[in-house]
Amino acid sequence: MVMNTDDSVSYSQQQLALNQMFKDINPALSAQQAGIESSRCYYCYDAPCIKACPSKINIPSFIASIHNDDLTGAAKTIYQENIMGGSCARVCPTEILCEQACVRNHEEEKMPVKIGLLQRHATDNAKFSGHPFDRAVSTGKKIAVVGAGPAGLSCAHRLAHLGHDVEVFEAQEKAGGLNEYGIAKYKLTENFAQEEVDFILSIGGITVHYETALGKDIRLTQLKEDFDAVFLSIGLQNTASLYIENEDNEMVLNSVEYIKELRQASDLDQLFIPKDSAVVIGAGNTAIDIACQLKRLGTEEVTLVYRRGEAQMSATAHEQQIAKNHQVRIKTWSQPEKINHDEDGQLTSMTFSKTYLEQGKLKSTDEQFDVNCSAVFKAVGQKMAYPEPEKLIPTISNGKIATFHNQLTSIEGVFAGGDCTGVGQDLTVEAVQQGKLAALAIHQELTSSEDK
Repeated sequence: MVMNTDDSVSYSQQQLALNQMFKDINPALSAQQAGIESSRCYYCYDAPCIKACPSKINIPSFIASIHNDDLTGAAKTIYQENIMGGSCARVCPTEILCEQACVRNHEEEKMPVKIGLLQRHATDNAKFSGHPFDRAVSTGKKIAVVGAGPAGLSCAHRLAHLGHDVEVFEAQEKAGGLNEYGIAKYKLTENFAQEEVDFILSIGGITVHYETALGKDIRLTQLKEDFDAVFLSIGLQNTASLYIENEDNEMVLNSVEYIKELRQASDLDQLFIPKDSAVVIGAGNTAIDIACQLKRLGTEEVTLVYRRGEAQMSATAHEQQIAKNHQVRIKTWSQPEKINHDEDGQLTSMTFSKTYLEQGKLKSTDEQFDVNCSAVFKAVGQKMAYPEPEKLIPTISNGKIATFHNQLTSIEGVFAGGDCTGVGQDLTVEAVQQGKLAALAIHQELTSSEDK
């Protein structure tokens, strides 16, 4: 698109306004703050924080490097285990992982070392002359990675580091997966997701084919013929249904798709923004993300509704507090019954019934109430949609790809990781670790078979 000078100025102002609206929710530490915080670490020999970290980063080691003013060394320690350490420092729920395990919690102050912010300080301020890792001697092997989200990028990077050539097939216009399209804009701000993708690809040996989808543009049977191994990281494509009346109304929106539009928007005119009221259905991080972003966009009243209690919400207490800080109303023990609209099809409210637990089972009552809204945002989980045209289908368990030892699927030479599998929690750091483990398993399989 070609802009004249006035258009360019206008665009810049609109982009600036959008960026101001979604400033970083967790401001970075200053050098002085990082120095003080790093000095609080006991550098435990058998560090519980490492055990609690899904990617097994040597946390005491990188914090010690920060304390010694070696930020580049600290970052390299992080990247050795987690090449997406920059984004994980921003989106990882450290409060229930490494920081919860910190021995500082057992002291009177009950204040863990701020591991996430220290990790961000290192990765943001490291000064590498090139990529921090060199590629090994070429193995002559080619691996296909389907999906350029955190799992796919992690797998591709580790394989390239080990000397393999990697081709990544991505259905979207950009790489990054949920980091680019699905994380709240106030967590990964401005163009950070793409800068991280560029950093990962700079190791070399990785080719990305954009707008190339499994089942449409490529087939698994062909990939198995053309490559020495395949890694599937296709994510989750469909949103679960509420199965209630009037759910097909155009103002009943998919939260993930809305976040995607918001993250790609260059100005607010590109977005539909409910001005007076909106209801968010869900209890996870996506529900919190969409609710808080709606408040930032100017929706006057946002109500997040969940059928169970706050203690059962998959969003952490920290995330729930973020929602409360944004003045999001959280309504629990409430089950959706129907969506109401006027004669013109405009949403007016949503009807809920009160719920309770009886011997561990959720029960609904006859007591009902309405919540006014002009839009409803569904954040009730996503489902995998394995492409129908595919003749070669790995074993599916509970709606996701089943994996066995080292992320191997039921198909020989085909591995899988990330949200499309049922392994671990649906966290960026978990996906990164699964991609790394799959790469190591692929490398071992290819090199050991060659030795034989």
